[in-house]
Amino acid sequence: MKSNQLRIIGGEWKRRQLGFASIEGLRPTPDRVRETLFNWLMWDVQNAKVLDVCTGSGALAFEALSRGAESVLMIEPNTEQAKFLKENIQLLNAKNCQLKVATAQSVLAKLNTQFDLVFLDPPYSLELWNELASLIDPLLLPEALIYVEADRALNQLDLPESWALIKETKAGTVRAGLYKKQN
Repeated sequence: MKSNQLRIIGGEWKRRQLGFASIEGLRPTPDRVRETLFNWLMWDVQNAKVLDVCTGSGALAFEALSRGAESVLMIEPNTEQAKFLKENIQLLNAKNCQLKVATAQSVLAKLNTQFDLVFLDPPYSLELWNELASLIDPLLLPEALIYVEADRALNQLDLPESWALIKETKAGTVRAGLYKKQN
């Protein structure tokens, strides 16, 4: 099984290298975008209950744990990549990290936990932003933050009206935004 490497850029596990599978369409959030995101979240990630909806490489989930998130729930349907995520959870001894190997839709439909912070970065080609956002919305605590990454303008994603865009950035073809759940 061929693997790639990503590097955690801040927190307790800063500079740690983690492997992930070589799978078509699997692309970790670029370092520059991740650095911007976690600068935005500097005061909000500590003690947060985090949901990483389309985990992929695990870059965002492990970065959040490294920076003091209380817990992270990862969702990844690809069994090959899930093996890497399990190995990385063990490598980092991340006891406060849970992995569900299933589609985001099937997991989200059954969840009754509420979250402070959500990462929504689905494979671009599947165009799942709207479908997943509507499943995520009832799981958000008031004032929860939602990070959304896409390959197009964020206003084209048809996200819930209760999500207010508070910050956005662009790096190459990546568009990223941080939203806040309005009551």
